[in-house]
Amino acid sequence: MSKRSETATLQEVLAAEHAVVFGYGVAGARLAGADHRRALAGWSAHGDRRDRLAGLIAARGATPVPPAASYALPSPVRSAGDAVALLAELEERLADVWADAVGRLTGDLRGLAATGLADAAVAGARWRGTSLAFPGLPERAP
Repeated sequence: MSKRSETATLQEVLAAEHAVVFGYGVAGARLAGADHRRALAGWSAHGDRRDRLAGLIAARGATPVPPAASYALPSPVRSAGDAVALLAELEERLADVWADAVGRLTGDLRGLAATGLADAAVAGARWRGTSLAFPGLPERAP
């Protein structure tokens, strides 16, 4: 894979991480107690990963894609249950993006993508209360 293609893939993952950071902020406002603490930890972890991706992109001589001013959420977040459902969905969508990156990146960047996929899959399972057989891959009917 060319450096340009790898940079484009990193930009896609960065854009997805921006959206997840936004979503954690929205969801965290509706959570309390242990769920709020877990959301805060998730927000921080995704922010750290977002910053690392931005640094990798900048080190390649590209300008990291900026976050949007706002993001459309898949459904309204009016309750703690809505917030938990949002975070499960965001992590699942992020796992999809990281899985694509695993297939397109090489070397240390592939390792970074595999870790991102694993982290999103675990976080999604925790928020959902159950795991997916193959996170990041489309489910197919038999």
